[in-house]
Amino acid sequence: MSIVAAIQMTSGPDVGANLADALVLLEEAAARDAQLAALPENFAFMGLRDADKRRVAEPEGDGPVQDFLAQTARRLGLWIVGGTVPLRGAADGRVSAACLLYDDRGERRARYDKMHLFDVQVPGRTESYRESAHISPGATPVVVDTPVGRLGLTVCYDVRFPELFRKLGAAGAQLFTVPSAFTEPTGRAHWEPLMRARAIENLCALIAPAQSGFHPNGRETYGDTLIVDHWGRILTRLPRGRGCVTARIDLERLVHDRESFPVLTHRVLP
Repeated sequence: MSIVAAIQMTSGPDVGANLADALVLLEEAAARDAQLAALPENFAFMGLRDADKRRVAEPEGDGPVQDFLAQTARRLGLWIVGGTVPLRGAADGRVSAACLLYDDRGERRARYDKMHLFDVQVPGRTESYRESAHISPGATPVVVDTPVGRLGLTVCYDVRFPELFRKLGAAGAQLFTVPSAFTEPTGRAHWEPLMRARAIENLCALIAPAQSGFHPNGRETYGDTLIVDHWGRILTRLPRGRGCVTARIDLERLVHDRESFPVLTHRVLP
């Protein structure tokens, strides 16, 4: 079995303070023998305005947030899923919401750019979001080998689009990470059912680190960080606040259950 960790934060506009908070929680994950730890979406920066992410965006391969992830992964001997990091690149000035994976030597192993952008009016609230105003969407699913299994990378709003998870599963994924910053109303209504559904229908484990609580920009995020096994069982959760939770992922059991319950081979497309 492998031990994985999911980290919950309440990030704000101070990158240094957010990284200091993340470091404490990553150290806790390493002390609990985790081989891989996942940080939430926007772990290093949640600005007072949506446009602020353009100001702190880093060039590909360089900058304080990327340096922090590489150095911390190497020092702790820990694979780290770096939630999302705003990276420059789009010709129109928008940034990528890049989920970066670093190995235990501090080498970057993968980059996944969030594909589905949150352009919505939250039902029953005055809250509205238009991520596409400042974020350029990705276009390529990513699956990568890790010590805890074949990992499919996704981000937050992606979880509402099962087609992406099917593609990751077809590419060999055995577990998913879904770093998130769900709104409180949508989280209360849909968070747990969506996470468990993506795990169950693909017979994949799932790690969902989350933002939680009230942020300096006035936004409230739902929290409820989860680690779910391939059968949809919640192995551990952190409902609110900041912290680190760990769980054991049983890949041998996952493989056995896929063989004895071969639902993934039974799909018929109309």
